[in-house]
Amino acid sequence: MKNCSEDTLIETWDRRKFITRLGLGAGAFLTSGAYAEQLSKTPRQTEGPFYPNKMPLDTDNDLLIISDAITPAVGEVTHLSGIVRNIKGEPVRNALVEIWQVGAKGAYLHTGDNRHKMRDHNFQGYGRFLTDSKGQYYFRTVKPVSYPGRTPHIHAAVSQKGKRMLTTQCYVSDEKERNAKDMLYKRVNAEGQKLLTVPFKKMEGVTTGELTARWDIVIGLTPED
Repeated sequence: MKNCSEDTLIETWDRRKFITRLGLGAGAFLTSGAYAEQLSKTPRQTEGPFYPNKMPLDTDNDLLIISDAITPAVGEVTHLSGIVRNIKGEPVRNALVEIWQVGAKGAYLHTGDNRHKMRDHNFQGYGRFLTDSKGQYYFRTVKPVSYPGRTPHIHAAVSQKGKRMLTTQCYVSDEKERNAKDMLYKRVNAEGQKLLTVPFKKMEGVTTGELTARWDIVIGLTPED
């Protein structure tokens, strides 16, 4: 289990504003007292072999543009956002959310991936974001694609005070056939699968075909939970 330093946390810059644009305004949030029972924790999933072994030069939450590059990554642009809460229903502020995934060409950033030479060098492959006071996070990335042996998915990790609280994966709801055959997805019960699987929908009011995916994450109160 990795510990993540918060000394090099991401610049949250103006793309935090995307959260509001995506309909995650203050009215969308419930107070912690609104939860009569504990929330179900997001199921744990393996980190996999391809957590970056060498971080990209840019590790912010926009995976489509690396540093000051002009050429964006290829793929279906996706705005992935949600709220991190604990099992009491309380939003978790200052939680470090990390994601890593293949680009549109099906290759990870990790140099050990045998598809590494195929990867899109304009795709960051990894990003991180520090949740705000309402527990909100946001990434601009591409819709994940399948590769031999796996259904499309996005790896994610949540850390708090330098300790990894959760390692998991997010799946695409319209990939039912591939999901049903995926070894890791099948290990999760039906209730857990619902917590890991989200729709990637066309973004309203946008003519460029961009997608939006809302994935809320629930962590335990300690790393052992």
